[in-house]
Amino acid sequence: MNLRKTPRTARTAVPLPSRTRTARKRRWRILPAFVLIAALTGVWFYAGQPAGPASAIVRTKSVPPAGEPGYVGAEACRDCHRNEVETWRGSHHALAMQEAAGETVLGHFDEVKFKHFGVESVFFKRDGKYWVRTGGPDGKPADYQIRYTFGVTPLQQYLIEFPGGRYQALGIAWDSRPKSEGGQRWFSLYPGEKMDAGDPLHWTGRYQNWNMQCAECHSTGLKKGYDRTTDMYRTTFSALNVSCEACHGPASRHVDWAGQGKAPAPNDDKGLVVKLESRWREAWRFPAPDARFAQRDRPAGDTLMNVCWACHARRSTLAEGGLPGRPLEETHRPALLMQPAYYADGQQREEDYTWGSFRQSRMYSKGVTCLDCHEPHALKLRAEGNALCTRCHQAAAFDTGRHHFHKAGSTGAQCLDCHAPKRNYMVIDGRHDHSFRLPRPDLSSRLGSPNACTECHQDRKPEWAAAALDRWYGSSWRKRPHYGTVLQAGVTEGTGAVPALLDLAQDPMIPAVIRATAAALAEPGLRPEFIDEARQLLQDIDPTVRVAALGLAERFEPAFRTEAASPLLSDPIRGVRIEAARILADVSDDLLPSALREARNKASREYREALALNADWPQENVNEGNFLLRQGRIDAATAAYRRALELDPLLIGAYVNFADLYRQQGRDDEGEKLL
Repeated sequence: MNLRKTPRTARTAVPLPSRTRTARKRRWRILPAFVLIAALTGVWFYAGQPAGPASAIVRTKSVPPAGEPGYVGAEACRDCHRNEVETWRGSHHALAMQEAAGETVLGHFDEVKFKHFGVESVFFKRDGKYWVRTGGPDGKPADYQIRYTFGVTPLQQYLIEFPGGRYQALGIAWDSRPKSEGGQRWFSLYPGEKMDAGDPLHWTGRYQNWNMQCAECHSTGLKKGYDRTTDMYRTTFSALNVSCEACHGPASRHVDWAGQGKAPAPNDDKGLVVKLESRWREAWRFPAPDARFAQRDRPAGDTLMNVCWACHARRSTLAEGGLPGRPLEETHRPALLMQPAYYADGQQREEDYTWGSFRQSRMYSKGVTCLDCHEPHALKLRAEGNALCTRCHQAAAFDTGRHHFHKAGSTGAQCLDCHAPKRNYMVIDGRHDHSFRLPRPDLSSRLGSPNACTECHQDRKPEWAAAALDRWYGSSWRKRPHYGTVLQAGVTEGTGAVPALLDLAQDPMIPAVIRATAAALAEPGLRPEFIDEARQLLQDIDPTVRVAALGLAERFEPAFRTEAASPLLSDPIRGVRIEAARILADVSDDLLPSALREARNKASREYREALALNADWPQENVNEGNFLLRQGRIDAATAAYRRALELDPLLIGAYVNFADLYRQQGRDDEGEKLL
């Protein structure tokens, strides 16, 4: 399982999860995973939690509203789509989560002992069940039954049931690689770090909670079912794993259509609620025998990529349910390329789950989709080694020593090793950087970013690698402008970097995720003379840029904010509407025409629904307090800040915002005590 650090909906004084953790200033670390999932920050441990009876995860057969399609399960697909279902069965999607049993548990549970910072854990079997004896929420050893497995390779994690409908991910995982590769062992997902009971990342704490962190992307048709009044869950799903309907949508209408036995009529939707068409086989052609690159005959539909983005992105959730394939910003708030999650040049540092990387790439801009490289059911690559890349990149031009200057078959001769190098997460799980970039060792010293050359030749300096590129390609490659220098200036130079950041944000040739990041970095140093640039970005075609631009508009006085941002209260994308409602929450009604007042009310309701959905996140309660404070609802804001601190007594940003509320009320003495 992967506990993902992602942005919350509103900007707050709460440090993003990738900042320092606790007074010891240790970096927040991610609990890694394999089939990508949602996550953010987390909280403390179970002291004071309701001690109700344990309740198993509830598998439901959804009963949809009248006229709406319902979930039917993978077995209903098998008769007509036997090959696809059988191919899917062995995939990471199918094995994302399983009930713990002899055929699913890969770890050794024959009284194996594992010791980490003085805590001994023993893995054993009892009455045919799988157990671990380890330190619990009070630090004392106790026996816990393994209820579910999480993933299969290169590691497998285990879920343990707790009161309140919670399932917790053990911080010790099984290395399922062959022994020859260093596998077949238990290992800590936090090597070198001591995790005492009470540590924010102890396995029994909220940060390691399946319901809040992982479930959305490891199961199908999931409803988190969180009750904020009791801090308990009744989580339900239609399929335990990532099943057919996770991508194709609920299939009851399609099954009904198939049962009629009729040949499809022209334009017949066959009862499908989501239509996916990749056409990877015939879509790409080399326009001439000597062409260096293949071209796509026509763009793939947006739905195809949106299905993948919903889980393969570093993001927070705005709404659950609904059909797959909607724009990511409609249901989620994707993370931008901010440090320290990314390097200054946009390379992955912490797990980014592909969206943030791939959206930077030239491949994405040319129409390449996930399914062009990855078979969607088995989740295997379409071809092995460089053969995958030479399907679209002419082998005679690229799969040759004249291009890579390495011995054929060596590491340096592999396309992915140079253009999509791996980085290990969860200790042993190597993930390729999907930005597919040209190595720039000349920027490594300036930006502190890695490059593929010295990542492989670790005994060499970036200057050595840059000199080698000069010999091979001449020096013109150094002159290519790179957005990394501007983004880094946005971090280090403050106000002085704002003009360059806004120029980058407005450049239509730059990928949207980079432009949005530039706009977000410009926000703190924005001055009134940049109003026109902010207004222009509010009209951008990309919703992520519009969201970032609303952050810019927030810096200005109410009249401008209202005039510039109020049209976005009716934006077709939920994430944009929510952000517009947030920054206009303190605008008086007399500045808004009646039609826009209703639009603001509707968008504000959507924002409150998103806050309620994520009320188990302490940081989301701070966001709620900020929103209520902007509306002038002091008592409600106070309650929200208090609840954030009840959920996480170590959440520094909650103290800061709470103290600032006291300051605004002239109650500095109370704020000082709080701090």
